[in-house]
Amino acid sequence: MGGEGMKGRVVVLGRLAGRGAAALMVDGRLEDLLIDPPEEVGPLPGAIFRARAGRPMKGQGGMFVDLPGGQTGFLRDTRGIAPGAPVLVQLSAPAEPGKAPPVSRRILFKSRHAIVTPGAPGLNISRRIDEPGARARLTELAGAAMAGAAEDMGLILRSAAEWAGDEAVRDDIVQMRQLAEQVIADSAGPPELLVDGPDAAETAWRDWADPPPDAVEEGEDAFARTGAADAVEDLLAPRVILPGGASMWVEPTRALVAIDVNTGGDSSPAAGLKANIAAARDLPRQLRLRGLGGMVVVDFAPMPKRDRVTLEQQLRTAFRGEAAETTLAGWTPLGNMEIQRKRDRWPLAWLLGKGAR
Repeated sequence: MGGEGMKGRVVVLGRLAGRGAAALMVDGRLEDLLIDPPEEVGPLPGAIFRARAGRPMKGQGGMFVDLPGGQTGFLRDTRGIAPGAPVLVQLSAPAEPGKAPPVSRRILFKSRHAIVTPGAPGLNISRRIDEPGARARLTELAGAAMAGAAEDMGLILRSAAEWAGDEAVRDDIVQMRQLAEQVIADSAGPPELLVDGPDAAETAWRDWADPPPDAVEEGEDAFARTGAADAVEDLLAPRVILPGGASMWVEPTRALVAIDVNTGGDSSPAAGLKANIAAARDLPRQLRLRGLGGMVVVDFAPMPKRDRVTLEQQLRTAFRGEAAETTLAGWTPLGNMEIQRKRDRWPLAWLLGKGAR
């Protein structure tokens, strides 16, 4: 079954470059991609550690913390932490080459339906669950499952809980609550990995559950069978084909990600705006799938300055649903758009052994 013939949301679980991988296909188009990194990378994002605090670093707005195995992490929230004290932290993003990985004291215990939040009390239900009956049912269920928990332990019910049975939601809440209580009780001692981060398959089951997929394709040949492998191969080329003969070139360098938008044969102002809007709409997906972040500089096709407002609106709309924090820094004097996107995954080319990290 090729990607062009697939309709609806299809989760693909298989292998790429000899490692576990997961893809989300929507109506035959690749929308998200996860690949397990090499083992030497160490713990995955989401891993929870008992760390040892270092000394605050003046001018850097944080401190280094000792992790197990002689590794270090960088923590920004240092309030009330004495040097040498144990502190629970969670790995929040992959490490950049030559830098300590970022860690956070805001620890989240995530499952498909629930997120337990130590230190952040209260019950919150996803805003996407707007049916009053469903909210009332889930509120009652959550209250029973969290009865007796510490006062500062909160709960977030994810949107996927609306489609799940009561037993599945209750089991998720109880499991995450028990894990949180176990970790918090084990907060004293030397640096140690307490909970590893989720791999590609686990993350897919957890984060792509709403709406429920129409199909799940599994197996060694799942990527080839569904067309996902061809879509991934296309991502290794810098050129992205846009409607109307336009194109967008995505080229990462050590300092930044350079984006160049071309109109093709038509150089009219109308063609420039049309190509730029198409590029803006697809840019978040391209950065996400290629695993690119940091500073992004976009050289849009020539267009009248009055159209910049329209283009900025398209960019803001396109980036609105992205998990990675993104800031539109604005236009440079030379007419380029600067964007800052948080690095939330490893570069695709590096994961597939065809590029630098």
